[in-house]
Amino acid sequence: MDEDEEGSLPRLPGGKFYMTPAGEAALKAEYETAKAERHRVVEIVAWAAGNGDRSENADYKEGKRRLREIDRRLRYLGQRLKQAEVVDPAAQAQRDRVFFGATVTYLNERDQEVTVTIVGVDEANLAAGKISIGSPMALAMLRARVGDEVTVRTPAGPSSVEITAIRYPEN
Repeated sequence: MDEDEEGSLPRLPGGKFYMTPAGEAALKAEYETAKAERHRVVEIVAWAAGNGDRSENADYKEGKRRLREIDRRLRYLGQRLKQAEVVDPAAQAQRDRVFFGATVTYLNERDQEVTVTIVGVDEANLAAGKISIGSPMALAMLRARVGDEVTVRTPAGPSSVEITAIRYPEN
């Protein structure tokens, strides 16, 4: 991903960029890890620079390349954390409707039961059942109640799903 793509933060209508407290903690941990790695790489680059001719010094060149990658990631994470609106799903008062942080069980058109949790963009992991708040599925389900049938716009065309359960974490 180049810097232009990485620098543009996908947001929902209204300019919100949501994440869960767990997502915020994960980004903060990654930020701190990257800072520590940057410090280590700076030491390597300083050592390599002291070895003489930098034009043919592989340690120096690789270190400088790695520093650029780390700096880019640090800028990205810093922007994400600065612009994020952290929402604790456990604090959701209206638990009978689908909102950010809900764990939703639905029946698809093949009558297969699927359970997903709606999370922030950086937290999405389909293999773990976590979908982005900006995904077509999540956007279609927002504000739905148990028993509602919603239409999801997919690349293969519209698809209907029926909401069968909505859960939120306990306080």
